[in-house]
Amino acid sequence: MSRDATDRTGAAVTIGLEETTPVGAYVVGPGDGPQVGKAQFVDPPGATGERIFFHTEVDEEYGGRGLAGLLLREALADSIRRRLTVVPVCPLFARHLKAHGDEFVAAGGAFRRPTRDDLALVARATRGGA
Repeated sequence: MSRDATDRTGAAVTIGLEETTPVGAYVVGPGDGPQVGKAQFVDPPGATGERIFFHTEVDEEYGGRGLAGLLLREALADSIRRRLTVVPVCPLFARHLKAHGDEFVAAGGAFRRPTRDDLALVARATRGGA
């Protein structure tokens, strides 16, 4: 999956998906340039139909261009297409869904609050022992 978009400055960016195990990410970079931002996630084992978003970052020199928002919107849209329930551990995702959760659900999305088990899974995955 890869799609082209533009940031707040009008510059071309590419948003892609890296479905690696145990940690995957939606990634963004300028045009065909290097990756400068990512929204990381863990898919719980056992094909649960959920995706736990736990960390979003954009390189400092690309800050203020709306790249984190582009990542978030693409991740949520892709979750709807894949019929995945979003579990927002990442503060960016949590704030967005708190403010716009009704719109996300109306568009066909689903989300739930994270549990201790979700946090433990993220901790294991980021230590490399999912």
